[in-house]
Amino acid sequence: MEKIIIKVENLTIAYHDKPVLWDNDIDIMENSRTAIIGPNGAGKSTLLKGILGLQKKLSGEVLIMGKPFKDVQKEIAYIPQASSVNWDFPTTVLDVVLMGRYVHLGWIKRPSKKDYEIAYKALETIGMSEFKDRQISQLSGGQRQRVFVARAIAQDAQIYFMDEPLAGVDKVTEKVIIEFLKESQKRGKTSIVVHHDLSTIKEYFDHVVILNKRVIAQGLVNDVFNKENLEKAMMIGDRNV
Repeated sequence: MEKIIIKVENLTIAYHDKPVLWDNDIDIMENSRTAIIGPNGAGKSTLLKGILGLQKKLSGEVLIMGKPFKDVQKEIAYIPQASSVNWDFPTTVLDVVLMGRYVHLGWIKRPSKKDYEIAYKALETIGMSEFKDRQISQLSGGQRQRVFVARAIAQDAQIYFMDEPLAGVDKVTEKVIIEFLKESQKRGKTSIVVHHDLSTIKEYFDHVVILNKRVIAQGLVNDVFNKENLEKAMMIGDRNV
């Protein structure tokens, strides 16, 4: 029997008094690879930020592993949209990956030899070891996204939130990220991914939330990912969902 790991109840979020998400109830299943899909402006990224406390809620409650976010944040890794990151910030690939260890260290302690070993291993996993001393500003879009995945690996979180991690990346990077999600699932991890390519939903994910300000459908991909629900969400014919 499936177990709920994230429970969202009556979630409403607005920007400048304009509702972006309205009265949503969502259950994310433990050990799932869950896609969040919907047309442009549906509130997909806002949903992730609302769950993570990065966006103020007008109403609603979010419980993660039965607790408020602040009590479980060490168990959560978040990869934001690439467009929201300041890639000109002067830092190296290794430094970014080591940031994944800070939730375990606090802000006083310095990374130990073990932390460095974990970071090196994470870079090796996603094929970026040779770039460890490179400035992130010198990387391609796909390489940058892999570095963020390595940071999540180094954190060794229980739940991974990713906001369009496959947008604009090369095929090699796409394969690396999906393999990471599948391997993580084998180790009992849960992934929630904002995704835009409908053609890969059945291959990449086992659960899906179809959203357009309100939840249109949610559940197993084989049960709810169908023409009827996509039409309700007004996704049919929209190549940019």
